[in-house]
Formats: sequence, C-alpha cells, structure tokens
Amino acid sequence: MKISEELEQLLKNLHLKRILEIYDEQAQVAQKEDVSYTEFLTRLLRAQWHARQESALEWSIRRANLPERWSLETLPFARQPGVSRKQIRTLAELEFIAQAENIVFIGETARGKTGLACGLLLKALENGYRGQFVRAQDLFDDMYASLADRSTRQLLKRLARLDVLMVDELGYLNLKPEQSNIFFKLMEERYRQHSTLITTNLVYDECPNFLGSRPMVEALLSRLRHYCHTLYIKGPSLREPQGRRGKGGRPFERPGRMHREGTQRLPPDTGNDGEDSSSRPSGGRPTLCARRAPRHRGKRLGARRFAPTLPLPASSAPRYDSFPGVLSPHHRRGARSPRQP
Repeated sequence: MKISEELEQLLKNLHLKRILEIYDEQAQVAQKEDVSYTEFLTRLLRAQWHARQESALEWSIRRANLPERWSLETLPFARQPGVSRKQIRTLAELEFIAQAENIVFIGETARGKTGLACGLLLKALENGYRGQFVRAQDLFDDMYASLADRSTRQLLKRLARLDVLMVDELGYLNLKPEQSNIFFKLMEERYRQHSTLITTNLVYDECPNFLGSRPMVEALLSRLRHYCHTLYIKGPSLREPQGRRGKGGRPFERPGRMHREGTQRLPPDTGNDGEDSSSRPSGGRPTLCARRAPRHRGKRLGARRFAPTLPLPASSAPRYDSFPGVLSPHHRRGARSPRQP
C-alpha cells in the first residue's frame, strides 16, 4: 500500500518524519499480518515517539558541551585501582540528583576525574535531566565578563537552574576577588536545590589559597560539603606517551636528509658533491642548506628560478641525486645562470 500524496503532505506539515519514512514498510507488514487499524496506528506513533526521544537526547548532549562522550561502561577501571567500581555504580543510579547532593573528585592530573564526572553527567542526560559541562577557566572568564555588561544575574540564573552542573579543572588558575564572589553566589543558589560535580587537584585545606578570602571559602565549603560525596583518587596516571616507537621502546628518530629509494644516504659530514668535509679546506663550498639563494641583478630569485633542473646526458649523471637540480662540480662549469624574466 503506497502512501497518498495528501497524507504525505500532511505528515510533512506536522513534522512526522519518522512516520513518513516507515509508512510503506509498516503498511505492508500490517496488511500481511492482518492487524487492526488501532495496532497499525500505534506502531507508527510509537516509532515517531522513539525518534523524538533520540533527537531530544542528541540535542541535550550537544548543548551540554561534553568534551567527549565518555560512558561509565567504557571507563578503564582495571587500569585505575584508586577508583571503586562499586561506588561509581551506586552513584550511576542518580539518586544523588534527586537528593540534590554534590560530588567532588580530588586527585592529581590524569587520574580519570574528568572521565568519571562526564560519565555521570552523560548518564543524567540520558535519563532526562538537564546538565552542562564547563571548564573552570571558561566559567570564571564568563563571570568576569558579565560584570562589564551587567549580565551577571542572567548568567547565575541560567547556571543555577540546571539539574547537574559539572565544573572541570577547578584550581589551575588565579582568581580575582570579583570572580570568587560570583562563584560563591552561584554555589549558594544551587545549595540544596541541584547537584554540582567538581573535579580538582586541590584538597579542601588548599582552597583558601585558590579562592582568596578565608571566611568566604569556609562558608562556600560548608555549603558544598554539607550534602556531598568526596572521591579521593590515588592511583597511576592514565596518560601514557602514544607516539610511534622503534625496537626497545625507543622513539623513532627524525630523518636527517632526504633521499630517493635505491640511492645511498650521504654520510653526516658529506657535502652535496659527495666529498668528505673533513678533507676539504676551511674555505670549501658549504652545503645546500647553508648556501644562500643566488642573486641576479641585485634581486633575490624566486623559488622557481633557483636551482633549475637542466637536462643532462645519461652517461654524465651526478653521483648523488639527493636534491634534484643540483649539479656536481663537473657539470656546474657548463651550466648557465637563469635569466631574469
């Protein structure tokens, strides 16, 4: 059963794209299985609803600004013994969001703090919560910039109403008093209302050195730690050098000279003409890289005019052709300098 033009236009006007895509297939299945009109309509609407849910989830993930879509199922727990898999699975039930509890991940660099927090944030987004990822540097920059156009109130209102707010890399920068005051105001408005995820390399005793005023920091930590899960991650680094390595684990060395396949590499102290520089007098000819481009009539020649490729007899080819167009001393005598156009 083929869809009619009128029905096709109605589905387009109502933005029911999924029903439009599967209508012909579902109509054939319904006719073959002899299902009722109610069941046929239910199948179409169910598919459209699932498509809407997937589209809404994709939009919320993009809006959350996650750096990577790390999920808790793909995290390398075996490589990080400092993380309790059981505790993370308990937090993944998202009961802390319903209770408006905070989670603070404390540890050195490359211990998996950001991956764990992003995994919990992604889990919250998949369950319909509103969330956002923000780096501490960007957050404090936005706070300071909001003072110029007097948009601080709008910024705090937007961040305070999120179900889950993740602040990454807190403690890697110096703050101005105005930034610390706005951050304190943000945490005060989120206190007992919504959950906040924080990753930092600072323990609680070091926070006054970062945020400034000790009385304000004590008030901030009092609200942050009142209903909070603190995870201290002490384990090996998860970031290892990933470059190409040769035998024995040593990295490959960069090539010293260009050469063609099938030709011999020049020794380290050999010039372009194949002669050993140690046997050459002190005033000998420098290598190609050390020579400056020739000048003609007081003007520097362009790249096309420098070292032109001249046709040579097959019997008189130079010994080393590592650099095309560079002639040996024997052939350089007969070569004419390029003419200025």
